Amino acid sequence: MVPTYEPLPKFDQDWDRLSDEQRERFLKAMHDFKSDLAEGRQPRPGLRVKGIKGAPGIFELTWAPDGRATWSYGGERFEGEPHIIWRRIGTHDIFKNP
Repeated sequence: MVPTYEPLPKFDQDWDRLSDEQRERFLKAMHDFKSDLAEGRQPRPGLRVKGIKGAPGIFELTWAPDGRATWSYGGERFEGEPHIIWRRIGTHDIFKNP
């Protein structure tokens, strides 16, 4: 199983504001997240994946002490493979509009 991904325009805008170090940290967390999904496992505890209160169907992933990314599941692009829609990335401030 290989997950597919799609960033929303707001995610891309957030990404452009990240430092190189922040991008590197997120990419490492993304690698771990992708590996877990590809193996059919729940995301590892260190990624602290959980639902966002008041935003049904939207989840957060921790990639640094104050680094968060929000995402949701989209329709499968390939049968049996999860599709992740990246919504926002940045600090806790992204929770104002996940």
